[in-house]
Amino acid sequence: MKYVCQQGFSMDRRPNGPWRTFPSAASGSLANKELGLLDSSVAEAIATAAQEVVEGRWDGEFVLDVYQTGSGTSTNMNANEVLARRAGEILGDGSHVHPNDEVNLGQSSNDVFPTAMYVAARDLLVSDLLPVLEALQLALEEKAHAFDDVLKSGRTHLMDATPVRLGQEFGGWARQVELSVQRVRQASDELAELALGGTATGTGINTHPEFASKVIRSLSTETGLDFVEASNHFEAQGAKDGAVAVSGALNTVAVSLMKVADDIRLLASGPTSGLYEITLPSVQPGSSIMPVLAHSLLESISLLAGGCSAFTSKCVQGIEANVARCRELLELNPAMATALNPRLGYDLASEIAKEATETGESIRRVVLRRGLIPGKELDELLDVRGLTEGGEAGKD
Repeated sequence: MKYVCQQGFSMDRRPNGPWRTFPSAASGSLANKELGLLDSSVAEAIATAAQEVVEGRWDGEFVLDVYQTGSGTSTNMNANEVLARRAGEILGDGSHVHPNDEVNLGQSSNDVFPTAMYVAARDLLVSDLLPVLEALQLALEEKAHAFDDVLKSGRTHLMDATPVRLGQEFGGWARQVELSVQRVRQASDELAELALGGTATGTGINTHPEFASKVIRSLSTETGLDFVEASNHFEAQGAKDGAVAVSGALNTVAVSLMKVADDIRLLASGPTSGLYEITLPSVQPGSSIMPVLAHSLLESISLLAGGCSAFTSKCVQGIEANVARCRELLELNPAMATALNPRLGYDLASEIAKEATETGESIRRVVLRRGLIPGKELDELLDVRGLTEGGEAGKD
């Protein structure tokens, strides 16, 4: 399953999968065809191109780093251009399919990306996470019944306490997981409203009023999940509170599962120097920490390297100074009055700074208006390079 954004690129469920198009990427182009906005043959060609991308035929054409504009415009256009070019080849009559006017018709990265994100997350919650949580809950409940007659010492903070049954401990863990299932289901509902239809800023400019509802119905059918168009597109595009809510729920689930795993680890410790009240199945001798540590460490290095590289080449190396604007703001800075202290004294310089702040004038203008210092001398005093050098001034 890939996650639709639009005609349209999506996110592959594989951990390292590329951004892709979805079978129901066709839904965007076909919706526009139904609305009479897109030629039938072009719509079908885009849909066919989208399916080819899903199948992995054009993975090499998705070349962008994830570190890019916050809206995902670069990746959005990467997908549009791949689909447009391939759709043109499929038509085979020399036709040129336009990546914006036809593939991206009625859409914007600003509503497509949030849509893709929510559909992807909700599908993973329902298809991947909930089934394994429910299986874990069932397994713990089965053990709770199986061990209900096993009497053992209770413990609080690892100190001996009144007796309990081993089954009761497993039952407590099963309830933790049951509550985790409930939290994930509730979190999934946070992702039901999709931003599609808001286009660039939430106004829905340049899209048919029925476009989003048609595509979202197709998405619901494709995924088996209930999605609806956002009731307020400015909220849907201006905030990602649904994602925040899901993240909070997942954090709670992770903490809960860590507690269960730690309890089981303690009960299984030994066999000669620990509690050894339960026996774990033999899977692999030793600890699993090393491959996990290596994976996380290498992933962190790769992420930092990619981020730094993009920041350097796409940002820092192209920075230019707006000299005139810097000087304009400096002239309006009341702190410029500091340069007048040696000439006018602290009190008068402070008075000038206050007046400049109240009137919105520059220090230079206030001084000249009041006739306190001749223009040429004032220019020399307000040549403030020396103030930036501090103790370094005059070293040469």
